[in-house]
Amino acid sequence: MAAALPARLDRKMVRDLWAIRLQALAIALVVAAGVAVHVVAAGMLDSLQETRDAYYDRYRFADVWAPVVRAPDSAAETLRDIPGIASVQTRVREAALFNMPGLSAPATGVMLSLPEAGLAAVNRIHLTAGRRPATGERDAIVLLDSFARAHTLSIGDTVTATVRGGREQFRVVGTALSPEYVYAIAPGQLVPDPRLFGVAWMGRDALEQAADATGAFTEIAFTLQPGASEPAILDALDRQLAPWGAPGAYGRDDHFSDAFVSSEINQLDTMASLLPPVFLIVAAFLVNVVLTRLIAMERAQIGLLKAFGYSSRAVITHYAKFALVIGFVGLALGLGGGVWLGRLMAAMYIEYYHFPFLLFDLPASIYASSVIVTLTAVGGGAVLAGLRTARLSPAEAMRPSQPPDYSRALGATLARWRRFDQQSRMILRHVLRWPARAAFTLAGITVSGALLVSSMYFLDAMDAMIDAHFNLANRQDVSVTLVEPRSRAALHEIARLPGVLAAEPVRHAPARLRFGGHEERIALTGSPQDATLSRLIDSDGLPVMPPPGGLVLSRDIATPLGLRPGNWVEVEITEGHRPVLYLPVSNVVTTLIGSGAVIDINDLNALMGESDMITGAVLRIDPDRADALYTALKEAPGVAEVGLQNEARRRFQEIMDEVIGASIFIYTVFAGLIAVGVVYNSVRIAFSEREHELAVLRVLGFSRGEVAYVLLGEIALLTLLALPLGAALGAGLSWYFSQAMSSDLFRLPFIIDPSTFGYSALVVVVVALSSGLMVRARLNRLDMVAALKTGD
Repeated sequence: MAAALPARLDRKMVRDLWAIRLQALAIALVVAAGVAVHVVAAGMLDSLQETRDAYYDRYRFADVWAPVVRAPDSAAETLRDIPGIASVQTRVREAALFNMPGLSAPATGVMLSLPEAGLAAVNRIHLTAGRRPATGERDAIVLLDSFARAHTLSIGDTVTATVRGGREQFRVVGTALSPEYVYAIAPGQLVPDPRLFGVAWMGRDALEQAADATGAFTEIAFTLQPGASEPAILDALDRQLAPWGAPGAYGRDDHFSDAFVSSEINQLDTMASLLPPVFLIVAAFLVNVVLTRLIAMERAQIGLLKAFGYSSRAVITHYAKFALVIGFVGLALGLGGGVWLGRLMAAMYIEYYHFPFLLFDLPASIYASSVIVTLTAVGGGAVLAGLRTARLSPAEAMRPSQPPDYSRALGATLARWRRFDQQSRMILRHVLRWPARAAFTLAGITVSGALLVSSMYFLDAMDAMIDAHFNLANRQDVSVTLVEPRSRAALHEIARLPGVLAAEPVRHAPARLRFGGHEERIALTGSPQDATLSRLIDSDGLPVMPPPGGLVLSRDIATPLGLRPGNWVEVEITEGHRPVLYLPVSNVVTTLIGSGAVIDINDLNALMGESDMITGAVLRIDPDRADALYTALKEAPGVAEVGLQNEARRRFQEIMDEVIGASIFIYTVFAGLIAVGVVYNSVRIAFSEREHELAVLRVLGFSRGEVAYVLLGEIALLTLLALPLGAALGAGLSWYFSQAMSSDLFRLPFIIDPSTFGYSALVVVVVALSSGLMVRARLNRLDMVAALKTGD
């Protein structure tokens, strides 16, 4: 007999679940959303970290790079003895311009040397097709795989490139990936554009001849021993390589590709730690509320169960199983949906982050944590509700519970105000009689609205970043970088090129800033006082130009150094005569993209002991003559790089729309699930509790609309109250995201467009209205005779 008791309770549980199947499904979907977010964020985080670490290790990704102007091969021998260095690889690195068929604009690129024999000790390439150049093959190159695919190049095709003023044709013998170019992006650009940025590897001897670097290297890369002091090694490299024009060694933190990958990993970590708990806490409360109300409605049944010999533990276990079934359904949906979304996300990542492989593979720990956290959440909510049954004796349980006493409820006087109609007083009285219940519903809808606001915030932030960077700070159409510093006469030559309407000079110089025992590597930019095409802007969108002899810094440079306006900072120029200067900081501004250290170009030239020198120019051009200009730039021997601002903006907008748009859609669905779970359960349970009362109102002559107003007015009131609360909480979450997800590459501005609040409110209202209408349909089918008998 004892063995049959649990089976009978299990049959009762199945019947109860079927009776509230839509409520149970709503809770399961909230659980599924939380699990899916956890699986996607944690799984993608784990996959990305594992892939990155394995790729870097297998292909000997460097820990430190040290560029030089030109150093003899013998200089590398002494560097091997620096304590902490594990392996060394010298190479030639040279800027290039590719003249690609079907592309009028020049494609910026980099030429890198490969050892004539064997594999590189550091920064090896992964061949995706073809082979490496054979010894003595002067015209053979291996192309970056994404560049080759963007131009539909195959093995045996030819590519024309300008390297250090010489224009040559090269034969493609292979395509490859590289750990240095996981995120392949042109210098100064924001997002990758595989059509406009390429990397080519060729034999060391051939590139030495092309770059006029026979018997020399222009860059050296190192891997470090475990536990080695990177700052000490960087200092030693800078001292020993200074005679050969070293601008400064740097580590992975300053490597552009790795910085983007690390930033993505940090953002995934933030999402994985913040969002899943929100969904699971809501699910726990929903389970608790549903079971609490179910227990209240089944008081008499619980009394009978205890009278027939069921223990309190058996009854609590019965309701815990009830919750766990919902939890398991949500867990299964969440794991399945999370794996599906994760694989879609991995396919999207592989488009932008070029790994040889990137598999979305969940480790056992993520499965285990999903199960444990989910069952703890829903099981905890069930146990808290089930404990109420332990305090009920059979006799007490079989007595009907006392009807709620509205006369002494908080706010009863307010509810009797005659300025409210009769139905409104009923709604208000019910809300004030059960404040905790109303507060939970209010909190759930608020959280849903907040998630919508904080998701849409990213679009507003990206729009602000695009406007600040492209419309206010960088208004040029084309930027030109020269092979080496030239006199101001070069600017006049550039200005006379076809299609150029305006040209402004730029002088870049690598430098180190030192203040208060801290040091930062920067690119110091000299700009004219009257610059209108490229300048720093402040948080109000106004241009900030340095006064004579002063320096303007972006906040991401100034803050680590502890610099404020008025401080004097030591500036060591790490090229030419390497002068050490002391300059006043005239202003510190917040930039949204990249960093900035700007000085008047005439001051920079004077401090470096130079006449009027430039390293490039920014141009405003006539769009109708752009092709003629591009042709001239591709043929100009002194041009090393060309940046196209309109193309950069188009590509940036394209990627943001694709990536951010997909994310917003997913989080909008998840936020809607919270609203559905909270609103539908609240209205459905209110209907079950008040079915007798609603039937009485119908018998007394109230219309269906008036009765529906009594039932749905409470959720309508709470939804209206939740909208401003959700907007405020969403603004707080958005501010947190702006701080937590900003990096050295991007600073998310805290800007929320009014339409974001409107969209979020609309979604919440539509979800609440839809949930209410589903219950309204049940009200229309209300069997008044059965409902009145139930209340007897």
